[in-house]
Amino acid sequence: MSTRPFIRAASLEALRSETFDLVVIGGGVTGAGVVLDAASRGLRAALIERDDFASGTSSKSSKLIHGGLRYLQQGEIGLVYEALAERQRLLQNAPHLVKPLPFLIPMFGKNGIIPAKIARLLGGAMWGYDLTGGLRIGKKHQRLDKAEALALMPTLPQERLVSAYLYFDAAADDARLVVALLRTAALEHGAVIANQVSATGVAKDVGGRVTGVSVMADGEEFTIQTRSVVNAAGVWSDDVRSQDEGKHPDSIRPAKGIHITVPWELVRNQVAAVIPVPNDRRSVFIVPYGDLTYVGTTDTDYDGPIDDPQCTSEDIDYLLSALNGSCTTTITRDAVVGTWAGLRPLVKAAASGRTADLSRKHNIARSVSGMVTITGGKLTTYREMAADTVDEVIAHVLPRNGGSEGIGRSCTKKLRLRGAAGYDTLASARSVYPDVSPELQVHLSDRYGGEARVMMAAIQQDPTLAETIVAGLPYTKAEVQFAVRHEMANSLDDVLSRRTRARIYARDDSADAAAAVAALMAEELDWDDVTLKENIDSYCASIEHERQAASLPETHLSSLLHSSADL
Repeated sequence: MSTRPFIRAASLEALRSETFDLVVIGGGVTGAGVVLDAASRGLRAALIERDDFASGTSSKSSKLIHGGLRYLQQGEIGLVYEALAERQRLLQNAPHLVKPLPFLIPMFGKNGIIPAKIARLLGGAMWGYDLTGGLRIGKKHQRLDKAEALALMPTLPQERLVSAYLYFDAAADDARLVVALLRTAALEHGAVIANQVSATGVAKDVGGRVTGVSVMADGEEFTIQTRSVVNAAGVWSDDVRSQDEGKHPDSIRPAKGIHITVPWELVRNQVAAVIPVPNDRRSVFIVPYGDLTYVGTTDTDYDGPIDDPQCTSEDIDYLLSALNGSCTTTITRDAVVGTWAGLRPLVKAAASGRTADLSRKHNIARSVSGMVTITGGKLTTYREMAADTVDEVIAHVLPRNGGSEGIGRSCTKKLRLRGAAGYDTLASARSVYPDVSPELQVHLSDRYGGEARVMMAAIQQDPTLAETIVAGLPYTKAEVQFAVRHEMANSLDDVLSRRTRARIYARDDSADAAAAVAALMAEELDWDDVTLKENIDSYCASIEHERQAASLPETHLSSLLHSSADL
């Protein structure tokens, strides 16, 4: 088993000097899955990301590892079966990141009566979900009476509630999953990984076959030599294809999905819930997260700037109408403490229609030069998408560029991710770290698995590292240190938006903490005062831009930024 350091400087040196079998463009969950699949088969693999890992769609999902109950209604039984199989593999391969999550589906009626057709359809869907693969989680769905449903979500409207179904899926921090995939690929299988590296072109030989990727990193241009290239750039994949094909293929139909975060006490949901949207044929999720609850998602066409999708006032109204339609506590815009917006890279269909009705199946395309592009799909099925993509490269690209003999089949079905090892023994090891509170040990274990020992040991040596960095959230100084030293976090936004999730769960509180967190990073990264200030200003400005786009009420942060701009 080969290994590489997960250190950007070392990765850049390797990218400049080595020749690879496969280079992946795009550091989201799909690209991370591809580089891990390739490296674990023994290929010399590398991945570049122009921004930060999971900085696009892969940090802005609903954070659910699920089959997709609604896909049964669309007749996509194969997709549901595949997703539920992948859900089970993730529960086994990343138990520290992927956790079972119960879902409540309240059933509403008039005068205590549910329309018979709706009752039959929902009951059939529950059994269909279980039989398609839902039962792999070890629990089948349950029919709950009104009192049982209210015990799980007491804010449901009692006068309309008749009964409910309870079924089981799973959830994961999407950005942490991406980092775990990349660290597994590098530290355990020898992949070369680097962020802040932009692909600027494709190098080809006289026969027109891909031989390299031209890139820009830290103001320097160079070409990475490779026998094959995989384009996993998500909603930016057409831009990458245009570098290879000389024209924009216009194959992606971006669909925007937004989420909002509100205080849990306003909803009091003990479990996740699926609620209907008034006057629409869709449902949205309500998911508890500590002292918060997030609600989402929307599914709308998007034709704005790909680099800057934002939650709008209309988006928030849409979700609040759903939430208030199924919740007796009136929740207003003032209660929204966080938002996030992402773009799904859906593959265009011949027929027009709602993006919500487009298939989530993935698509693999191979250009004349040999570049392989993977698009579509969903978070849960990234592993199978990656395996199919590498199969395509091995079958049709590498034989033209030096051969593919001796390369085996995908082995990721049972490949445990970084942090899974040692996770199940952490409870017995807690006495080794008496200065780490039981609550903090659980928090670190469920985010880092066996690697939590690194942070626990650091806290044992310096108890100040156990101090939290953002009011009301559990993230600690030790996690900031770990993110910089071991997870290639290079900016304040990397830490507050993705290595932790402070930004999406507590918008203003994360901005209040920006200066203190940046100071911690400055010590690790040797920032000068100019770089320190740039990170703080950039982060706070992006938070304010997000607030203005959503037309949310002004806060003390808004006043502070306006005053700063006048200086």
